[in-house]
Amino acid sequence: MKKKSRSKEVNSRHLAVEFQKKVLIIGYGAVARCTLPILLKHVKIPYENITILDFEDKAGELRSFTEKGVHFFCRKITPENLEQILSEYLEQGGLCIDLAWNIDCCAIVQWCHDHDVLYMNTSVEVWDSYEERFVGTPYEKSLYARQMRLKELTSSWQDATTFIVDHGANPGLISHFAKQGLIDIAERMVAEGIATDPARMQRLIREQDFALLAREVGVKVIHCSERDTQISCRPKEVDEFVGTWSIEGLREEGTAPAEIGWGTHEKEFPLLAHVPPTGPKNQIMLAQMGMNTWVRSWVPHQEIVGMVIRHGEAFGICDRWTVWENGVAVYRPTVHYAYMPCDGTIVSLHELKCRNYEMQSRLRILRDDEILSGADTLGALLMGHPYHCWWTGSILSIGEAHLLAPGQNATTVQVALGVVTAVMWMILNPRRGFCLPDDLPHDFVLDIALPYLGEFYSGPSDWTPLKNRTVYFQENPANNYDTEDVWQFKNFLFVN
Repeated sequence: MKKKSRSKEVNSRHLAVEFQKKVLIIGYGAVARCTLPILLKHVKIPYENITILDFEDKAGELRSFTEKGVHFFCRKITPENLEQILSEYLEQGGLCIDLAWNIDCCAIVQWCHDHDVLYMNTSVEVWDSYEERFVGTPYEKSLYARQMRLKELTSSWQDATTFIVDHGANPGLISHFAKQGLIDIAERMVAEGIATDPARMQRLIREQDFALLAREVGVKVIHCSERDTQISCRPKEVDEFVGTWSIEGLREEGTAPAEIGWGTHEKEFPLLAHVPPTGPKNQIMLAQMGMNTWVRSWVPHQEIVGMVIRHGEAFGICDRWTVWENGVAVYRPTVHYAYMPCDGTIVSLHELKCRNYEMQSRLRILRDDEILSGADTLGALLMGHPYHCWWTGSILSIGEAHLLAPGQNATTVQVALGVVTAVMWMILNPRRGFCLPDDLPHDFVLDIALPYLGEFYSGPSDWTPLKNRTVYFQENPANNYDTEDVWQFKNFLFVN
């Protein structure tokens, strides 16, 4: 099955909303540069109501917008000035779009709640992401721990203003890809007569009960599988980090512990696994960097080896897709990222290791005018059901990205769509309180995003993590695979 969006329909077909209150955009990096023009296509905001802050001087880059009335100030938000700055640029009923890094999510969410301001971000941050890197436990360093702090903070809120965390591409769009893929699998099972209880499956589709539907379909594992093949005309230089999105964000995530949403079908924990001491315990953390934890995965139409970089979907999808009975989790899929970045980033990461993980002196995010070819292929790989695998997601080439958002690359377009769709849903639903991407309706998000996503592919594959495996060292105990259940996590781990 394939579905292809049509970019020519972007300007005429899709939903637009109005917003007359003040808007504050924090951070003007690669994602914000791509987000702003797309946001203004879909959300009618008076230019003079928009303020952009960045701790670097971006006045030159923003001139085409500031000439129309957008305000820019070179300021950095800190624990000491957060209250003052937000009060200066926002008002009751306003909107805060947080695209910065190292601004504590709990602190800014609390302020927005207290002042009745809509809020969204693409990742859950803290003031100092490296504060505990040498002394904290894997749990203390984890995104899971940040989610627990958010849960505690918001547990008593009633009729709260909407705030959405983790809504970029992944985490973000990936949750909606997973929902669409699950529905596609279930509908095909019903159509082909292999559903055990087709009436129940159809009812679960109508009710959008994705946890029960995933159990009914038989999903055991979900990868956020991504391969970035964008190639620059300028080779990476020595002491330079080249990437297609936030380089500091990748370094922070990559050097943190690998985090995995842990499925109920798993038989044994991997080496170095830590179980969180509190909360739903739907994840495990490895005492090992995500960028050094590699797994086999699949994108159309090839096997990849990707990094288990920690990402919010490992928590969100498996949490929202858990089936509880009498306080016990009886069903939950294993969920994690499998990221194979572009060649320039792979070399950059290797050099970062050579530098003992200290960042290179020069950072370069690829823009469309220097990318020769390639695409960002990003989707949800659902595994364990009767069709083995089913991948649903975006295959966005640099050529298509150039037409949709000149000056940007395929990766930032995908992230920007997560931001824009979340903002639009918030404006229409301003009193929903704390939301993860999984709490938003996937059909609303995809209806807006599809024309920007290049080829939207949804279809099966007979791939398994053992299908193409060649064992070179039988003596290595890590090659002792589980052939009775090929969907065990140990079978995915890349072994030399």
